[in-house]
Amino acid sequence: MKLKRFAAVLTSTALISMTVAQAASAAELRMSWWGGDSRHVATQKALEACGAKHGHTIKGEFTGFDGYLEKLTTQMAGGTEADIVQINWPWMPLFSRDGTGFADLGTLKGLDLTQWSEADLNSGSVDGKLQGISVSTTGRTFFFNETTFQKAGVAVPTNWAELEAATKTIKEKLGDDYYTFNAVKETAQLLVTLAVVQKTGKDLVDPETNRVAWTPEDLTAGINFLGHLVEIGAIRSQKQEASDGNVNLFEKPDWAAGKIAGSYEWDSTFSKYADPLQEGQVLKPFPMLHIEGAVTDGVYRKPSMLFSISKNSKNQEAAAQIVNCLLNEPEGIDALGTSRGLPSSKVAAERLAGEGEPEVRAANAIVVAASGPVISPFNEHPEVRGNFIDTLEEFAYGKISAEDAAQQIIDGTNDVLAEFD
Repeated sequence: MKLKRFAAVLTSTALISMTVAQAASAAELRMSWWGGDSRHVATQKALEACGAKHGHTIKGEFTGFDGYLEKLTTQMAGGTEADIVQINWPWMPLFSRDGTGFADLGTLKGLDLTQWSEADLNSGSVDGKLQGISVSTTGRTFFFNETTFQKAGVAVPTNWAELEAATKTIKEKLGDDYYTFNAVKETAQLLVTLAVVQKTGKDLVDPETNRVAWTPEDLTAGINFLGHLVEIGAIRSQKQEASDGNVNLFEKPDWAAGKIAGSYEWDSTFSKYADPLQEGQVLKPFPMLHIEGAVTDGVYRKPSMLFSISKNSKNQEAAAQIVNCLLNEPEGIDALGTSRGLPSSKVAAERLAGEGEPEVRAANAIVVAASGPVISPFNEHPEVRGNFIDTLEEFAYGKISAEDAAQQIIDGTNDVLAEFD
């Protein structure tokens, strides 16, 4: 009898110890993100499922995009940010210029990093420390209106020489008010960037020196490439665009009618450009066109957003478990779906295969498969981008030569980069 009572006491004590241990391992976490209603609903559902699976509770803190950066900046300055933070990739230099702004995800056991490509991991790393993990990957690719080319009896081009020849034929057969391509403001900047990267194999910023990697001659050639497209009538001039009020491409009647037959856009925006087309017009994504002597595809590929873990979090391993569940485990993958785009995680991409619009998936596949250097977040620093675009506009209006424009862009970019030494 005594032995049975003693065994019961031991069993009771063991159960109590297990309960205490489980309670100790449970964590109360916070996660912040921006988005629309559909993303908010999907994320809360995913957090509930992942919290239940791993024994943690996660409070969601969500808003629209407007105001999110300002709020996060205040929180980061005071060390009060959430345990799990969604950040925009270009903000990385603002919050972690030396790789110490967030927890190093590479040191946390709860995250299966084998599900991401080396390029994805590099995109979220600073000084060898993984500061954020790519949720989804986006990039620029080419959209062409097949109907316009078929109407003129020419094939959709596969390189710039073919586009130049197609431009001549299309104008002869369909009219001078037809254009084979579009390049305005940010798109013009990224088109120049594409030409220089294809020729040199280098991103704008050298990660070793934190200065512009291109020579003035490299950039001059890229700017002249843009000018040549205007000269042959492949793209409309900046003056023409300004006279029309700089209307967004997808809002232009000429785009809807197929009179502008192509552009260089984000893979995820396919529907925004396809939906306005008139009945019978067919838009499709195509691989990058190459300049003569290209050494790489020159893809401009980046994380659309990152998940980071606060360096101030008292429960970093628990946070890592939740991030891993959201991005790598069935409960999180199914709940999030494509609310943040097509996932970068290999296991998530396989599980969600077939979801989303076919043309968006095709465009994303082109982006993921293309070659190119890892790009720096400084490409999208507001001052760097503003100086680049404004200088190209000066060139377009004949106020500055291509050589002077190249030097002005390089000097302005280096001035910004010097602030982050």
